[in-house]
Amino acid sequence: MTAMISASELAIALGPGVPPKERPVLLDVRWRLGGPPGLPEYAAGHLPGAVYVDLDSELAGPPGSDGRHPLPDADVFGMAMRRAGVGHDRDVVVYDAGQGWAAARAWWLLRWAGHERTRVLDGGLAAWAGELTEEVPDPAESDFVPRPGQLPTLDADGAAELARRGVLLDARAGERYRGEVEPIDPVGGHIPGAVSAPTAENLREDGRLRPADELAARYAELGVVPGAEVGVYCGSGVSAAQEVLALSEIGVAAALYPGSWSGWTADRSRPVATGPQPG
Repeated sequence: MTAMISASELAIALGPGVPPKERPVLLDVRWRLGGPPGLPEYAAGHLPGAVYVDLDSELAGPPGSDGRHPLPDADVFGMAMRRAGVGHDRDVVVYDAGQGWAAARAWWLLRWAGHERTRVLDGGLAAWAGELTEEVPDPAESDFVPRPGQLPTLDADGAAELARRGVLLDARAGERYRGEVEPIDPVGGHIPGAVSAPTAENLREDGRLRPADELAARYAELGVVPGAEVGVYCGSGVSAAQEVLALSEIGVAAALYPGSWSGWTADRSRPVATGPQPG
Protein backbone atom coordinates (compact mmCIF):
# COMPACT_ATOMS: atom_id res chain seq x y z
CA MET A 1 0.00 0.00 0.00
CA THR A 2 1.25 3.46 -0.88
CA ALA A 3 1.97 5.75 2.07
CA MET A 4 -0.08 8.63 0.65
CA ILE A 5 -3.71 9.38 -0.07
CA SER A 6 -4.87 12.46 -1.99
CA ALA A 7 -7.57 14.78 -0.72
CA SER A 8 -9.86 13.72 -3.57
CA GLU A 9 -9.36 10.03 -2.76
CA LEU A 10 -10.08 10.70 0.90
CA ALA A 11 -13.26 12.60 0.03
CA ILE A 12 -14.50 9.53 -1.86
CA ALA A 13 -13.58 7.23 1.04
CA LEU A 14 -15.59 9.46 3.39
CA GLY A 15 -18.52 9.91 1.01
CA PRO A 16 -22.15 9.66 2.12
CA GLY A 17 -22.61 6.34 0.32
CA VAL A 18 -19.81 4.66 2.29
CA PRO A 19 -20.97 2.80 5.43
CA PRO A 20 -19.43 4.32 8.57
CA LYS A 21 -17.56 1.12 9.45
CA GLU A 22 -15.90 1.13 6.02
CA ARG A 23 -14.64 4.70 6.27
CA PRO A 24 -11.05 5.24 7.38
CA VAL A 25 -10.27 6.29 10.92
CA LEU A 26 -9.00 9.90 10.83
CA LEU A 27 -6.24 11.09 13.15
CA ASP A 28 -5.42 14.79 13.48
CA VAL A 29 -1.82 15.04 14.67
CA ARG A 30 -1.11 18.74 14.19
CA TRP A 31 2.14 19.70 15.90
CA ARG A 32 4.92 22.27 15.56
CA LEU A 33 8.53 22.02 16.66
CA GLY A 34 8.71 24.20 19.74
CA GLY A 35 4.91 24.51 20.08
CA PRO A 36 2.28 25.59 20.63
CA PRO A 37 0.32 22.30 20.92
CA GLY A 38 -2.02 21.46 18.08
CA LEU A 39 -5.11 20.92 20.24
CA PRO A 40 -6.41 24.52 19.98
CA GLU A 41 -6.13 24.34 16.20
CA TYR A 42 -8.00 21.05 16.23
CA ALA A 43 -10.73 22.56 18.40
CA ALA A 44 -11.11 25.45 15.94
CA GLY A 45 -11.82 23.09 13.04
CA HIS A 46 -10.91 19.61 11.84
CA LEU A 47 -12.01 16.95 9.37
CA PRO A 48 -15.38 15.49 10.35
CA GLY A 49 -14.80 12.42 12.49
CA ALA A 50 -11.10 13.10 13.12
CA VAL A 51 -9.71 12.40 16.59
CA TYR A 52 -6.85 14.52 17.92
CA VAL A 53 -3.68 12.66 18.93
CA ASP A 54 -0.93 14.47 20.81
CA LEU A 55 2.54 13.84 19.46
CA ASP A 56 4.46 14.73 22.62
CA SER A 57 2.47 12.52 25.00
CA GLU A 58 0.98 9.78 22.78
CA LEU A 59 3.39 9.42 19.84
CA ALA A 60 6.54 9.74 21.94
CA GLY A 61 7.85 8.77 25.34
CA PRO A 62 9.27 11.15 27.96
CA PRO A 63 12.46 12.94 26.81
CA GLY A 64 15.73 11.67 28.18
CA SER A 65 18.95 9.98 27.17
CA ASP A 66 17.18 8.41 24.19
CA GLY A 67 16.29 11.83 22.78
CA ARG A 68 13.54 14.44 22.86
CA HIS A 69 10.93 12.17 21.25
CA PRO A 70 11.84 8.55 21.99
CA LEU A 71 9.48 5.80 20.94
CA PRO A 72 6.39 5.67 23.15
CA ASP A 73 5.67 2.84 25.52
CA ALA A 74 3.72 0.27 23.49
CA ASP A 75 0.89 0.17 26.04
CA VAL A 76 0.54 3.97 26.04
CA PHE A 77 0.55 4.08 22.26
CA GLY A 78 -1.91 1.22 21.98
CA MET A 79 -4.29 2.87 24.45
CA ALA A 80 -4.18 6.13 22.46
CA MET A 81 -4.91 4.32 19.21
CA ARG A 82 -7.79 2.31 20.70
CA ARG A 83 -9.25 5.53 22.14
CA ALA A 84 -9.12 7.02 18.65
CA GLY A 85 -10.96 4.05 17.16
CA VAL A 86 -8.00 2.49 15.35
CA GLY A 87 -8.75 -1.18 14.76
CA HIS A 88 -6.91 -3.95 12.99
CA ASP A 89 -9.59 -4.12 10.29
CA ARG A 90 -9.89 -0.37 9.57
CA ASP A 91 -7.92 1.86 7.25
CA VAL A 92 -6.29 4.85 8.97
CA VAL A 93 -5.54 8.28 7.50
CA VAL A 94 -3.39 10.74 9.43
CA TYR A 95 -2.92 14.42 8.70
CA ASP A 96 -1.31 17.52 10.14
CA ALA A 97 -1.21 21.20 9.18
CA GLY A 98 0.69 20.50 5.97
CA GLN A 99 4.38 20.17 6.85
CA GLY A 100 3.90 16.43 7.10
CA TRP A 101 6.36 15.67 9.88
CA ALA A 102 3.85 14.77 12.59
CA ALA A 103 1.64 12.84 10.18
CA ALA A 104 4.63 10.83 9.02
CA ARG A 105 5.57 10.11 12.64
CA ALA A 106 2.08 8.70 13.27
CA TRP A 107 2.22 6.74 10.00
CA TRP A 108 5.61 5.30 10.91
CA LEU A 109 4.56 4.35 14.44
CA LEU A 110 1.42 2.59 13.28
CA ARG A 111 3.31 0.59 10.67
CA TRP A 112 6.10 -0.12 13.15
CA ALA A 113 3.38 -1.42 15.49
CA GLY A 114 1.89 -3.69 12.84
CA HIS A 115 -0.91 -1.58 11.29
CA GLU A 116 -0.11 -1.64 7.57
CA ARG A 117 -3.33 0.01 6.38
CA THR A 118 -2.19 3.51 7.30
CA ARG A 119 -1.74 6.48 4.96
CA VAL A 120 -0.93 10.18 5.16
CA LEU A 121 -3.12 12.88 3.63
CA ASP A 122 -0.93 14.34 0.89
CA GLY A 123 -0.55 18.06 1.51
CA GLY A 124 -2.17 17.88 4.93
CA LEU A 125 -5.14 19.92 6.03
CA ALA A 126 -4.33 22.64 3.48
CA ALA A 127 -5.14 20.20 0.66
CA TRP A 128 -8.60 19.43 2.03
CA ALA A 129 -11.36 21.30 0.19
CA GLY A 130 -14.26 19.84 2.16
CA GLU A 131 -15.96 21.06 5.27
CA LEU A 132 -14.40 21.26 8.71
CA THR A 133 -16.16 20.84 12.02
CA GLU A 134 -15.67 21.70 15.67
CA GLU A 135 -17.60 18.61 16.78
CA VAL A 136 -15.42 16.19 18.75
CA PRO A 137 -16.21 12.54 17.97
CA ASP A 138 -16.46 9.82 20.58
CA PRO A 139 -15.54 6.59 18.78
CA ALA A 140 -16.05 3.20 20.35
CA GLU A 141 -12.83 1.80 21.75
CA SER A 142 -11.22 -0.53 19.25
CA ASP A 143 -9.21 -3.74 19.43
CA PHE A 144 -5.81 -2.54 18.25
CA VAL A 145 -2.85 -4.17 20.02
CA PRO A 146 0.61 -2.97 18.94
CA ARG A 147 3.17 -5.47 17.70
CA PRO A 148 6.34 -3.34 17.94
CA GLY A 149 9.26 -3.94 15.64
CA GLN A 150 7.58 -4.29 12.25
CA LEU A 151 9.82 -1.56 10.77
CA PRO A 152 13.62 -1.37 11.21
CA THR A 153 15.21 0.97 13.74
CA LEU A 154 18.71 2.01 14.72
CA ASP A 155 20.28 2.88 18.04
CA ALA A 156 23.32 5.16 18.35
CA ASP A 157 25.86 2.39 17.74
CA GLY A 158 23.86 1.08 14.80
CA ALA A 159 23.65 4.57 13.26
CA ALA A 160 27.40 5.04 13.58
CA GLU A 161 28.07 1.69 11.96
CA LEU A 162 25.59 2.29 9.14
CA ALA A 163 27.25 5.63 8.36
CA ARG A 164 30.42 3.64 7.65
CA ARG A 165 29.00 0.76 5.62
CA GLY A 166 25.85 2.23 4.03
CA VAL A 167 24.00 5.52 3.66
CA LEU A 168 22.94 7.42 6.79
CA LEU A 169 20.77 10.40 5.86
CA ASP A 170 20.44 13.50 8.06
CA ALA A 171 16.94 14.91 7.47
CA ARG A 172 17.49 18.26 9.25
CA ALA A 173 18.02 21.61 7.56
CA GLY A 174 21.45 22.03 6.01
CA GLU A 175 22.60 24.71 8.43
CA ARG A 176 21.98 22.41 11.39
CA TYR A 177 23.81 19.56 9.65
CA ARG A 178 26.79 21.83 9.01
CA GLY A 179 26.78 23.01 12.62
CA GLU A 180 26.24 26.66 11.74
CA VAL A 181 23.20 26.89 14.03
CA GLU A 182 21.66 24.60 16.63
CA PRO A 183 18.53 26.05 18.21
CA ILE A 184 17.55 23.06 20.34
CA ASP A 185 20.23 20.49 21.05
CA PRO A 186 23.45 21.06 23.04
CA VAL A 187 25.83 21.01 20.07
CA GLY A 188 25.60 21.49 16.31
CA GLY A 189 26.89 19.27 13.54
CA HIS A 190 26.15 15.73 12.41
CA ILE A 191 26.99 12.09 12.95
CA PRO A 192 30.33 11.41 11.23
CA GLY A 193 29.71 9.87 7.83
CA ALA A 194 26.09 11.02 7.56
CA VAL A 195 24.88 12.69 4.36
CA SER A 196 22.81 15.90 4.41
CA ALA A 197 19.32 15.24 3.01
CA PRO A 198 16.86 17.91 4.27
CA THR A 199 13.42 16.41 4.36
CA ALA A 200 11.85 19.68 3.18
CA GLU A 201 13.24 18.90 -0.28
CA ASN A 202 10.88 15.92 -0.53
CA LEU A 203 7.91 18.26 -0.92
CA ARG A 204 6.55 20.39 -3.72
CA GLU A 205 5.68 24.05 -3.14
CA ASP A 206 2.09 23.14 -2.29
CA GLY A 207 3.23 20.79 0.47
CA ARG A 208 2.51 17.58 -1.40
CA LEU A 209 5.09 14.84 -1.78
CA ARG A 210 7.18 15.01 -4.92
CA PRO A 211 6.52 12.34 -7.58
CA ALA A 212 8.37 9.03 -7.24
CA ASP A 213 10.65 9.66 -10.21
CA GLU A 214 11.82 12.96 -8.71
CA LEU A 215 12.37 11.34 -5.32
CA ALA A 216 14.32 8.48 -6.89
CA ALA A 217 16.58 10.91 -8.74
CA ARG A 218 17.15 12.96 -5.61
CA TYR A 219 18.13 10.00 -3.47
CA ALA A 220 20.28 8.43 -6.17
CA GLU A 221 22.41 11.60 -6.07
CA LEU A 222 22.77 11.08 -2.32
CA GLY A 223 24.00 7.51 -2.74
CA VAL A 224 20.73 5.64 -2.30
CA VAL A 225 21.23 3.08 -5.06
CA PRO A 226 19.91 -0.48 -5.41
CA GLY A 227 21.37 -2.69 -2.69
CA ALA A 228 22.41 0.17 -0.43
CA GLU A 229 21.55 -0.09 3.26
CA VAL A 230 19.84 3.14 4.30
CA GLY A 231 19.08 4.79 7.63
CA VAL A 232 17.64 8.19 8.55
CA TYR A 233 17.82 10.51 11.53
CA CYS A 234 16.85 14.12 12.28
CA GLY A 235 16.67 16.15 15.48
CA SER A 236 14.37 13.89 17.47
CA GLY A 237 12.96 11.24 15.13
CA VAL A 238 9.97 13.22 13.82
CA SER A 239 10.97 14.78 10.49
CA ALA A 240 13.10 11.71 9.75
CA ALA A 241 9.90 9.66 9.65
CA GLN A 242 8.83 11.72 6.64
CA GLU A 243 12.09 10.81 4.92
CA VAL A 244 11.45 7.13 5.64
CA LEU A 245 7.99 7.63 4.14
CA ALA A 246 9.38 9.27 1.00
CA LEU A 247 11.92 6.48 0.60
CA SER A 248 9.17 3.88 0.96
CA GLU A 249 7.44 5.45 -2.03
CA ILE A 250 10.44 4.50 -4.19
CA GLY A 251 10.76 1.02 -2.72
CA VAL A 252 13.54 1.70 -0.19
CA ALA A 253 13.01 0.29 3.31
CA ALA A 254 15.07 2.71 5.40
CA ALA A 255 15.71 2.27 9.11
CA LEU A 256 14.82 5.10 11.51
CA TYR A 257 17.10 6.22 14.32
CA PRO A 258 14.43 7.33 16.82
CA GLY A 259 16.88 9.00 19.20
CA SER A 260 18.36 11.01 16.34
CA TRP A 261 20.61 14.00 17.01
CA SER A 262 19.05 14.73 20.42
CA GLY A 263 19.83 11.18 21.51
CA TRP A 264 23.28 11.17 19.91
CA THR A 265 24.37 14.37 21.67
CA ALA A 266 22.93 13.30 25.03
CA ASP A 267 26.22 11.41 25.38
CA ARG A 268 28.85 14.10 24.92
CA SER A 269 31.57 11.49 24.38
CA ARG A 270 30.14 10.66 20.94
CA PRO A 271 31.98 12.22 18.00
CA VAL A 272 30.53 15.18 16.10
CA ALA A 273 31.33 16.29 12.56
CA THR A 274 30.75 19.80 11.21
CA GLY A 275 30.83 21.41 7.78
CA PRO A 276 29.23 20.36 4.49
CA GLN A 277 31.02 17.03 4.08
CA PRO A 278 30.00 13.72 5.73
CA GLY A 279 33.38 13.12 7.32
